[in-house]
Amino acid sequence: MTMTASSILPGIADGPILFSDEPLSFWGGVDPATGRIIDVHHPLQGRSIAGRVLMMPSTRGSCTGSGVLLDLVLSGRGPAALVFSEPEDVVTLGALIAAEMFGKALPVLRLSPSAFDVLSGQASARIGLDRITAGDLSIAVQPPGTASLVLTGQDRAILDGGNGTAAAQAMRIICAMAAQQGARCLVDVTQAHIDGCIYASPANLTFAERMVEMGARVTVPTTMNAISVDRENWRRQGVPPSLGNPAQRLANAYVRMGCRPTFTCSPYLLDSAPGRGEAIAWAESNAVIHANSVLGARTAKHPDFLDLCIAITGRAPLSGVYLDENRKARRIIDVDLPPDADDAFWPLVGYLAGKVSPDRIPLLRGLAPAQPGTDELKALCAAFGTTSGAAMLHVEAVTPEAELIADDADHCRITHADLEDGWRLLNDGPEDVDLVALGSPHASLNECRALARGLAGDRVVIPTILTTGRDTLALARAEGVLAMLEASGVTVLPDLCWCSISEPVFPVQTHAVMTNSGKYAHYGPGLSGRAVRFGNLAQCVRAALTGKAPGTMPDWMRKPDLP
Repeated sequence: MTMTASSILPGIADGPILFSDEPLSFWGGVDPATGRIIDVHHPLQGRSIAGRVLMMPSTRGSCTGSGVLLDLVLSGRGPAALVFSEPEDVVTLGALIAAEMFGKALPVLRLSPSAFDVLSGQASARIGLDRITAGDLSIAVQPPGTASLVLTGQDRAILDGGNGTAAAQAMRIICAMAAQQGARCLVDVTQAHIDGCIYASPANLTFAERMVEMGARVTVPTTMNAISVDRENWRRQGVPPSLGNPAQRLANAYVRMGCRPTFTCSPYLLDSAPGRGEAIAWAESNAVIHANSVLGARTAKHPDFLDLCIAITGRAPLSGVYLDENRKARRIIDVDLPPDADDAFWPLVGYLAGKVSPDRIPLLRGLAPAQPGTDELKALCAAFGTTSGAAMLHVEAVTPEAELIADDADHCRITHADLEDGWRLLNDGPEDVDLVALGSPHASLNECRALARGLAGDRVVIPTILTTGRDTLALARAEGVLAMLEASGVTVLPDLCWCSISEPVFPVQTHAVMTNSGKYAHYGPGLSGRAVRFGNLAQCVRAALTGKAPGTMPDWMRKPDLP
């Protein structure tokens, strides 16, 4: 048995081992204020990562995890070291920024499966520059890769400061990430989407304002993700200045660097959405998966901070799903498509597909007869991103690159029984609900219309909040849809999304939430501390009008009777 370990980021550390064989999203999964794991669906829920040698195969979920990790390191609540068995970019980038810009080294290592298995059984470990020791166990550590990165003359000029201090810093970070990813060169990108504008922690603001001070400016068209407050209205909404001021400063910092204030987590709904084959640099997990899978554009799941670095230089590491060979499905998932499945099916099957394909791109078969459209695929991709680390998926006869299948792809199935289990997992809350949460990711115009049609002029009896992007909100206002929703008592919010809503915009008296979002059904309990119920849009409308969630699972979800 050959045991190997590679240093991704060097450093010296020791501490007790905290191990899980399940990946974790740091955003929505770890509380940056305490270092405790808050993802209620994760086996380590309630445990602290502070001072631990944290071992897991990789991470999953949000690109914002890099900001959470950076804040944990800067506040002294971070892990002692990070040990993975698979490639990992998101928190690795956070650790790289901590070392590169703030002088705080956090060792990051990647172990072979045999070494990972053996080390995971130890109580504690010491990480050295050339060796891991744990009891009688000793594993040699190979130094960080020194593969030659071929840079153009313009790349070198940027690196040498020709485009300013901030661009040089950005290029150093890009080159370091390219080396750990095994990239041989960089690629031009046509546009970027910034996820780091969410105020996940004070570290996000520290990084952005330091880049502004250094004179950073984006050089490609760059949109911005949802932020943490309604930028124009947070004071009127009662948001405390302790959150509102830094969140607005963070958004303003990115606007000062030349980013377009779109403030949406659904940039694929904008008029600037990329086309098939276009190399872009997006962060925000649901947007990345949608861009690759549905639009056929090409972007890695770039961590927060790296998104800005690429936007400043216009260059990204040529690795991962930028390359044809890495866009192939390596797992084929046959899905038992229920007859008469409604709109709740798509986030549910996306959530389950991510759970059975956490570390590779899947091909979902059997869904084409349902003829999913943009909104169904939007829900599918968003929920998939909560449980998988993959940057894309394929749907046979639906998505543009579904013919890309690896020769060694394995097979699995999502059955009717799996759908039932998934529904129960996302419906842990009571039938009495006192908040309806819609628009995660940001609602499309068609989704706004569908909500207005469903309410049909009736007034909601519990708070019902829909989040959407500014561009969609303007269209809904011009069409009269916004007036219909507001007449029914729906609160429609721009700029922020459910994964960043906090009290008092999130009603303080809430005990249980109803949502049609697989993404928020997963993250909501940890982020809000409330129980969550999941269902289709019609069930959300009924909950808004009655305060009651459905007591039983939908009939379509049950396994059909055999003849």
